[in-house]
Amino acid sequence: MVVRMRANRSKTGMRRSHAAISGTRLSRCECGANRIPHRACAACGKYNGNVIIDIVARTEREQRRTKRHEKELKESGKDVKEKETSEKT
Repeated sequence: MVVRMRANRSKTGMRRSHAAISGTRLSRCECGANRIPHRACAACGKYNGNVIIDIVARTEREQRRTKRHEKELKESGKDVKEKETSEKT
């Protein structure tokens, strides 16, 4: 089939004028960090004035996990430094 009325460049451009990608909008948290609106702050864990995410507990858990992982690598005979150099290359 053939298109009966071809859309010219002007009409095509007008239709596509709303399809542009805009930058992310940011809000300022109480702690002063930038955050995405309607999301908890990654720096302090607050949302709408209330602490939602316990940042201290999260960092402690991550430190325990990395320490346990390094211990398992050491026990298996692999060196931690060998793993770090292989990740960089």
